[in-house]
Amino acid sequence: MSMAYDLHVHSTFSDGELIPAEIARRYAEKGFKAVAITDHADSSNLEFILRSLQGIEKELEGHGIEVVPGIELTHLPPEKIPELAARAKKLGARIVVVHGESIAEPVARGTNAAAVVCEHVDILAHPGFITLEEAELAREHEVYLELTSRRGHCLTNGHVVRVAMETKAELIVCTDAHSPEDILAPEELINVALGSGMNRKYSEIITSVNPKRILGRL
Repeated sequence: MSMAYDLHVHSTFSDGELIPAEIARRYAEKGFKAVAITDHADSSNLEFILRSLQGIEKELEGHGIEVVPGIELTHLPPEKIPELAARAKKLGARIVVVHGESIAEPVARGTNAAAVVCEHVDILAHPGFITLEEAELAREHEVYLELTSRRGHCLTNGHVVRVAMETKAELIVCTDAHSPEDILAPEELINVALGSGMNRKYSEIITSVNPKRILGRL
C-alpha cells in the first residue's frame, strides 16, 4: 500500500484548476494514500469551502484515496489567524494550513509567528526566512514546517531545512499544487526533500511518516 501523502493542494474552490473529483482521481492514479484539499481562505469564503468539501467527501472515496477537507488561511492580518483557525476546525477542516511568509508574495510580517503558536494550525506553508525562535515555537506547538515544490516559494527550502535541523522542528513536503502539472509522483516528493539538503532516510520520513502523524492526531 502506498504511503504517499500531499496535504496542501488547491481546487477550483479558490485558484486551482481542478475540481475535487479530478484531484482525487489524479492523485489515486499516482499511488497516493491521501490528499488534502486546502483552498485559500479568509472570512469571506471559509464556510463555503469547508461545507462544499464535506458535501462531497463520501463521493470521492470511490476513487480509492482518502480526500481530507482542509483550508489554507491566506494573507490574513496575523492577529486574525487564531480566530479563523479555530473556526475552520469547528466547520470540519481536518487540516489547517497557514500561508507563511514566502519571499514570493507580500505576506504580512508576523504571520509565521502567529501561526506557530496557534493550537489549531497544523502546517506552516512555505515559511520563507523563518527564524530560529519561530521554528523552536513550531516544535513546541507541533506545527509542521513545509518544504514545497511550488515555484518561487521553494527558493528558501534550504534555509527552512537548516533552521529545522538546528531546532528539531518537524518538516513535511507538499506540492501546493494548483494545476495538473504541479502534481508530483511520490518519488518526486522525496526528491524535493533531497534537493533541500535532507538525506534519503529523513526525506522518506518527512514525506510518508510525518503526514501520517498529522492525520493520526486529528
